[in-house]
Amino acid sequence: MKKAVILFNLGGPDKTSSVEPFLFNLFNDPAIISIPSFLRYPLAKFISKKRAPIAKNIYKEIGNKSPILELTQEQARSLENNLIEKGDYKCFVVMRCWHPRASDVIKKVKEYNPEEIILLPLYPQYSASTSGSSIGEWNNLCKKENYNIKTKIICCYPTENNFVESHVNLIRKTLKTVENNNFKLLFSAHGLPEIKIKKGDPYQWHVEETVKEIMFKLKSENLDYVISYQSRVGPLKWIGPSTDAEIIKYSKEKRGIVIVPVAFVSEHSETLVELDIEYKKLAEKNGCSFYKRVPALGIEENFIKALTELVLKQETRGNFVSSIMCPDKYIKCPCLAIK
Repeated sequence: MKKAVILFNLGGPDKTSSVEPFLFNLFNDPAIISIPSFLRYPLAKFISKKRAPIAKNIYKEIGNKSPILELTQEQARSLENNLIEKGDYKCFVVMRCWHPRASDVIKKVKEYNPEEIILLPLYPQYSASTSGSSIGEWNNLCKKENYNIKTKIICCYPTENNFVESHVNLIRKTLKTVENNNFKLLFSAHGLPEIKIKKGDPYQWHVEETVKEIMFKLKSENLDYVISYQSRVGPLKWIGPSTDAEIIKYSKEKRGIVIVPVAFVSEHSETLVELDIEYKKLAEKNGCSFYKRVPALGIEENFIKALTELVLKQETRGNFVSSIMCPDKYIKCPCLAIK
């Protein structure tokens, strides 16, 4: 039985001239700015034009392009290598805001002609702005093209054992290189406007559950840790505390900082520039004794094993697979209604 696995990620510009259109696609997404399209389109045009010079300077630090496509393709190949031992699987990569877009990839999926499709967002913690947006775009495209095929959706996996183990392994490797034990373990996740959480998005709770599982496995190390959120944009109030504020706080105490990108599975501008360059400078400026960053999961063996087991797992609710059951207040969770 032929099965197609669709790996979803955000994407990133592949050259300097792609930065502004990439930003436009991001801000024109109704899951990001939820206003009517006739208002959202000109607003996305305005924001992308205004932010493009700043973003171009960010990408200049990493060769004028994002590495996320190549890294996601590497993850897809590793996953496919694991899966072909279990059956007839082929992996496809879809980027939400840049190429390859869902509208192009669906043609290749149709040519492959699978009997089942498995949607796999590379966002372990669910948010309507990330996983929800990619899944929604794919489902809408299938409806539009009248492409009816059995589909399994991997909703989220914030507490999946191998995913957690992957983080634990990379944290332990990094801790072996620290100069002294006077440091703060800082779990940094991409932020989200507070209003989205209040409207029932489970993302922050999922991040907290991931960290809880990681720290349970690291309990013998007796580590001092905190969760924070990075990459804030716009005037809205975002969930906190903010990563930069926490870095300043602990740096001023002359402590070391070990930072974990807990919600990113690939290296990209938020890890390679924001964490590695901007936040490191901020830490050093404020007296931090040392600053180390744990790598993103990439193709770490346990992470690929986690993705493999999620693809092979039987649906837990309806056509969804999840490692966790959200409390009822998180109404944005797509599988919550199916109990």
